[in-house]
Amino acid sequence: VRKVIHKTAPHATESISWDMPTFKTTKTLVQFAGFKNHLGFFPQPEAIEAFESKLSDYKTSKGTIQFPYNKPVPLDLISEIVRFRLDMLEK
Repeated sequence: VRKVIHKTAPHATESISWDMPTFKTTKTLVQFAGFKNHLGFFPQPEAIEAFESKLSDYKTSKGTIQFPYNKPVPLDLISEIVRFRLDMLEK
């Protein structure tokens, strides 16, 4: 996941915030963290709303997507979401 984010947003800076890997440009781009049964991906509420139809197979909340470990991580979808967030932050 980290490699996909770096490839999609090579100019983003990486830090730790809220004990999670965090990628930032002008503001927080995305965050992710490993949990017992899933990878938590935190792309902000606007991204979850925008990708609602593509996220129908995953558990979501206002600001989180849960990618269960028993399914392949959708790296292409993560890349699309990161691009969406980049576009949002560059406006």
